Amino acid sequence: MKDVTFGVIVGTRGFFNPVLAREGRKEIVALLDKLGYKYVIVGENDTKYGVVETVEDAKKCAKLFRDNYEKIDGIIVSLPNFGDEIGVVQTLNLAKLDLPVMVQACDDDLNRMDVEHRRDSFCGKLSVCNNLYQYKIKFTNTTFHTCPINSREFENDIKFFAKVCKANCFI
Repeated sequence: MKDVTFGVIVGTRGFFNPVLAREGRKEIVALLDKLGYKYVIVGENDTKYGVVETVEDAKKCAKLFRDNYEKIDGIIVSLPNFGDEIGVVQTLNLAKLDLPVMVQACDDDLNRMDVEHRRDSFCGKLSVCNNLYQYKIKFTNTTFHTCPINSREFENDIKFFAKVCKANCFI
């Protein structure tokens, strides 16, 4: 399944620490490289840290995805912090790819819940998924509602999702 290419959206939300999103972007790119998958993702200089937050970011990401439509088999949405549901949904709505989507959110570290380290991705994933549902964009979730990007569970979720994408089916 290594011949699968993912479009990747890393979401962030302004009042959460954007460094968490930048780090999450680096982690998901490193994980996809390690697993041997190709990906299309906005460049680090195309938006702040190469993540999606605003409608303007969504427009840039959607254009990138449309320009690479022939290559992309499915979309991974990663939420290292709460994420911005409008940025994520607008990216998918504007791109009009009609491809499988998987949504991942990072765990909070219960020993680091200060403003600098709080992710609140659990709630962000609820919001993103609710908006995807409202826009009638089909999606699948990871095995666990939240999980670290660098976890065996998420690796397995990606491998399973790659099969879904190759079959071009929605679950």
